[in-house]
Amino acid sequence: MRNFLAVLLCSAALVSAQNARRAPGFALPDAQLHFHDLADYRGKVLVLEFMQTTCAHCARFAEILAQVTPKYGNKVAILAVTNVNTDSPAQIAQYVSGHKIGYPVLMDQGQMMFSYILSPKGAEVPHVYLIDANGYIRGDYVYDMSTHDIFEGKGLFAEIDKVLSRK
Repeated sequence: MRNFLAVLLCSAALVSAQNARRAPGFALPDAQLHFHDLADYRGKVLVLEFMQTTCAHCARFAEILAQVTPKYGNKVAILAVTNVNTDSPAQIAQYVSGHKIGYPVLMDQGQMMFSYILSPKGAEVPHVYLIDANGYIRGDYVYDMSTHDIFEGKGLFAEIDKVLSRK
């Protein structure tokens, strides 16, 4: 019975590892009305952050994200997404300027967030997805005590390294 249980658990782990969820497609504008499409980032690991300009954890995470491009160059891209129902274009521009953000901040009306988070209740922010070079979600992180190192430490880099090593 113990061997059967071990085989069953190993099989379940193998199947779940192979069945990564395909990242939902999107085409959203940034503040300059340049559209960004998920397909534009094929071949790169994508860090996709759902954020809000008034979120203190999002502001701290912007500092972590600023370290990604110097560390990984063009192997990793970053997109932030905010909901225009909670953040105005002026608030977004002030946030980008104040945090010296060099990656696109896209404006969503909630449809993209819903397709990723799959919840009608909305989302807690920050919420981050790591998407591999083939368009599959390999990491899904919401800020809490168990993910503190991802959002405020070096944990994001370890997770990016794992995704990059899957190629």
